[in-house]
Amino acid sequence: MNAAIHITDIEAAINYWRARAPSPDGVLLSPEVRALAEVYGLMIVSREVDVNTVGFPSHAMAAWLVWYDTMPDTPCIAICSTSQGDAKCKGCGRSFDEVQFWTAMEPAEKRVVWRRITAEGDSWRFNRYAERATENRLPRG
Repeated sequence: MNAAIHITDIEAAINYWRARAPSPDGVLLSPEVRALAEVYGLMIVSREVDVNTVGFPSHAMAAWLVWYDTMPDTPCIAICSTSQGDAKCKGCGRSFDEVQFWTAMEPAEKRVVWRRITAEGDSWRFNRYAERATENRLPRG
């Protein structure tokens, strides 16, 4: 599966790097911001909302992955209804296959799932048990 990185993830990574390595003079950009900004600019010009990871510039991918590692790894809140036979988990909103294959998924594939469940916002992690989601927001590492 070729996953794509959404423009909002590129923006978030740029902002992460801008905070981590601010411009000394308001003009110069860190190498990470510059790499991500090149991708972002091409996306804007092409009016694309996502970019395929195949062919993604390696220096931009390295910067994106550092940002990605600050995000929580899994949407799981330890209430898994797929184990009870539901096709979609009431706790996190992932499908049975997404739960089963999560550890084998690439970072961009995981972010696609995260975007979908966040946009849907109907799983318990976003309402009934939102405090569990907050408690589980520890980044990887």
